[in-house]
Amino acid sequence: MTFQLLFLFGAGFLGGVFNSIAGGGSFITFPALLFVGVTPISANATNTFASCAGYLSGAYAFRKDLYVHKAALPRLVFVSLIGGGLGALLLLQTPESLFREAIPWLLLFATVLFVFGRDINRIVRQLASHHRHASSVGSVLLLLMLLGVCVYGGFFNAGLGIIILSYLALAGYSNINEMNGLKLLVSSVVSLTAIILFIYNGAIAWYEGVVVLLGTLAGGYVAAHYSRQLPQAYVSAFVIVVSSGITIYFFFDVYA
Repeated sequence: MTFQLLFLFGAGFLGGVFNSIAGGGSFITFPALLFVGVTPISANATNTFASCAGYLSGAYAFRKDLYVHKAALPRLVFVSLIGGGLGALLLLQTPESLFREAIPWLLLFATVLFVFGRDINRIVRQLASHHRHASSVGSVLLLLMLLGVCVYGGFFNAGLGIIILSYLALAGYSNINEMNGLKLLVSSVVSLTAIILFIYNGAIAWYEGVVVLLGTLAGGYVAAHYSRQLPQAYVSAFVIVVSSGITIYFFFDVYA
């Protein structure tokens, strides 16, 4: 029990450091929950619960940047509520065996997003700059795209931030601080909606989740004070190596 507690806290701590500096904390916390015996769907739900505090505190930190777009916030929040709820319901209706088989592919998708996230966002910004005067059809498509992003976030949390940033770039946003604030707001609403449904369905492993949550908060706090001494490029490279290794492991574990 002591080893499990230290292991989960350490995974949460490392995940919190990653999230604060380069992102990708779920590549540590989600597999850690599986390693200690939490079932796949419960581990995913518990990871969403453990990650949510970081989204909320981050969104609060960007509250002034969010105020600039106060007119758009009700629409974003509403779509996030619907999408997060649909994604969570989809997860809860997925058979455990099927979700286990999907884990390697979900991790691969999230890893690719992490590796190529900046390039994807740069390309999307270039596309958006050529289509700033979107038609009403374009606006509807953007809304459906946001809904799809939020459904993904309710179903599987890893990589959500990168996809939201891509959506915001395509929607015409350009100020990175405002985009980060909106990203964290959408992530918070999606996660909170999903968590409510997870709680109602008894999908969260509370002991493991709280330990990971505390570790994440501690890691984020330490990283906030020492982030300048940790080169982001090195941290990103380490996350890529770890996420690639974990993804390969799950492919062998599930399909070998």
